Amino acid sequence: MRPYRIIAAAGALAVLAACGAPTAGKPAADTTGDVPDKPAKAVSLNILDVAGDLQLTQGMIDEFVKQHSDVISKVTYSKAPAPELSGKIKAQQNANRVDIDLVLTGTDGLSAGTQQGLWNELLPKYADRLPGMKDYLPPAQKMQELAGNSGVTVTYYPSGPLLEYLPAKVAKPPANADELLAYAKANKGKVMYARPSNSGPGRTFLMGLPYILGDKDPKDPINGWDKTWAYLKELNQYVDYYPSGTADTMKALANGSSNIIVSTTGWDINPRVLGTVPKEAAITTLKGFHWVTDAHYAVVPKGVSTDKQAAILQLLQFMLTPEQQAKAYDKGYFYPGPAIKGVELSQAPQESQDAIKDFGRAEYDKLIADNPTEVPLDAKSLVAAFDKWDREVGGSKVKSS
Repeated sequence: MRPYRIIAAAGALAVLAACGAPTAGKPAADTTGDVPDKPAKAVSLNILDVAGDLQLTQGMIDEFVKQHSDVISKVTYSKAPAPELSGKIKAQQNANRVDIDLVLTGTDGLSAGTQQGLWNELLPKYADRLPGMKDYLPPAQKMQELAGNSGVTVTYYPSGPLLEYLPAKVAKPPANADELLAYAKANKGKVMYARPSNSGPGRTFLMGLPYILGDKDPKDPINGWDKTWAYLKELNQYVDYYPSGTADTMKALANGSSNIIVSTTGWDINPRVLGTVPKEAAITTLKGFHWVTDAHYAVVPKGVSTDKQAAILQLLQFMLTPEQQAKAYDKGYFYPGPAIKGVELSQAPQESQDAIKDFGRAEYDKLIADNPTEVPLDAKSLVAAFDKWDREVGGSKVKSS
């Protein structure tokens, strides 16, 4: 139902070799020269989504193709799990047959591919072709800085961590970390979050706790999270099991087998729009709460022709206009969704306006305005945090659906 990714544990692999000789009788397309302003003729693009981003952006892309058939004649879409991304791209590059022209990814696929030298550097060389990047929301700009020179932020949301509950089951939700622990102790098995490496809300909770608890260094899970690891181990005593994915926590909340689950803005709104979770479910935050943000990126694999790169740059420029960014509101699953300033819900398609009006929350505007935002851990640190959680906290209690 949702796009959260599993971080690929990317080691320090060698940068891929340059493209080999062209296929006999067929000259190789120019992949390394200067990118023209416009392709010589309309190109077809193969777009791979490993983050669920097409739910937000396919409408933008289709609209560009409709308006600019002289630039892009056709788009073919495909999807894959994020952990498969690097291997798939690397194999194509090694064979000198790059068939994927544009990848939509989260921080995981972006970072893994960057470490392996898979992506073209679009920035700062072509920044002047992407004027919308100057209008990023401040937290989206921080997510862009995390991307380096390869990824271009196309959608953004503050994420979480939030707690979600049914008011009929929890009359007074926990207001701070100690109260959450006390509730879990008094209601064994009724507080739930999914395994962090398989769950967006799970890993947002993991990364958000160091701020809530006032830990020494929230960016260093191995040497700076003493309070966090102690808290998670104590909470673990009152957790029966950890689902392998977020969807199972939503089902548990809906069927009453769990009273409080970990959530994010998108996981709160979208499952209620879809009817997976009752509309009356409520959310709260814990004292000391900081948003741990998230974003989706567009990246271009090395080996893509300069004509296709020209088309992609025009497409990304189009996607970063307010009119197109408004489509990122979707049905709330990456809420709000737009990465640039000044994009209002009133600009979104009517279907999105209706969904957010019916299932959104007035308190989100204040929570977003009044609380600090933090970028997530880098890939190496997050993998280390996942490994430590699996070994020392809850790995033995993970349960697949």
